[in-house]
Amino acid sequence: MSANPRAGRWLVTGAAGMLGQDVLAVLKASGIEAVGLRRADLDITDPAAVRAAVEGATVVVNCAAWTDVDGAETAEEAATAVNGTGVRVLAEACADAHVRLLHVSTDYVLPGDASEPYREDTATGPVNAYGRSKLVGEQAVTELLPQDGYVVRTAWLYGEHGPNFVATMLKLAAQRDTLDVVDDQHGQPTWSYALARHLVELGLAALKGHAMGGIYHGTASGRTTWMGLARETYRLSGLDPERIRPTTSEAFVRPAVRPAFSVLAHDRWDEAGMAPLADWREQLAEALATPGFAALAGQARDGRAG
Repeated sequence: MSANPRAGRWLVTGAAGMLGQDVLAVLKASGIEAVGLRRADLDITDPAAVRAAVEGATVVVNCAAWTDVDGAETAEEAATAVNGTGVRVLAEACADAHVRLLHVSTDYVLPGDASEPYREDTATGPVNAYGRSKLVGEQAVTELLPQDGYVVRTAWLYGEHGPNFVATMLKLAAQRDTLDVVDDQHGQPTWSYALARHLVELGLAALKGHAMGGIYHGTASGRTTWMGLARETYRLSGLDPERIRPTTSEAFVRPAVRPAFSVLAHDRWDEAGMAPLADWREQLAEALATPGFAALAGQARDGRAG
């Protein structure tokens, strides 16, 4: 390892996605050399291609994933090929090359039936195919890279570079007077750029020997519901939050079951000498000030669909 952990080259898979783009932006701002590979550039289920891509890297940040939660219900084998088998291929290549792997996972590996925040060592129990596919990936990382593998679970992710709930609420504000939003699912809305900053900080801590491998929870502090997130998005955007009306999950039946409780604890960050991510309201305010979200908010206030 270089005496300067910023001197190595990082590899970001899934670089065209919302989180992947933010990780690359944070690395660039931090002065860290990075290579971003999109799905078209790298098939993570191809062992030879993955070994070649990993060669010479110091840290791999895996943002590549099958993210269609509902689609996984009828295509679980295909979802598991990416979220499980592909992650195992990455972990094997990183183990052989002695490269640290930061793998992004999900709250969906947990059963979602708790009343207190899930700790990192809580027993898993996914309730849908997507969660099962992601759990296969988690198990591969912890098995093959017990010291150099970092599983970072996130949830309710939103950002400027991909479809997400916050952007959808702002777009719909320009089209509808009121919106019915679920108020019986609890979680931690997490800004993708804030998570990207934490991933880079964790990688640097790992290179310095300050962060042990294992499971970390990369979600915002605090908790709310989808309705609470929608109302706060409107309030911060200069829109009337009362336009958001509460409803139940039964009103929006989806192919995949959604966990009712996705609140995660953040104890492992202390061990790495890092604070957990900021409160979800603080993250949301910072996110809404960025150009993309500010433009959507402006269109919503003007009544124009984006």
